[in-house]
Amino acid sequence: QVQLVESGGGSVQSGGSLRLSCAAPRYTFASFLMGWFRQAPGKEREGVAAIDSDGKIKYADSVKGRFTISQDHAKSTLYLEMDSLKPEDTAMYYCAADPGLELTLEPIFGYYGQGTQVTVSS
Repeated sequence: QVQLVESGGGSVQSGGSLRLSCAAPRYTFASFLMGWFRQAPGKEREGVAAIDSDGKIKYADSVKGRFTISQDHAKSTLYLEMDSLKPEDTAMYYCAADPGLELTLEPIFGYYGQGTQVTVSS
């Protein structure tokens, strides 16, 4: 079992910024695919951003240019910097990890955290 713990969610106005953090076991950063997903009420879980162990990154079209995924191996932490937030970004955000997947945003990762809520008001 891989324990992932998200933090940093909250409520902001449209145009604001938030940074999400995900504490993960150190070994996941050596070889796992790491990512961020979100799920709004009544909608399916969707991939937001992913980063593999080589540093290759993939973003959903809806967040390109506004969100930045990064990782700090020394702190064993995955980040999602979210700028220019819009009301449609409102969702529960989940950190995810998988030991065997190639770079993808499909919601087929093996491990997910409990989530952190992001609410953007207009």
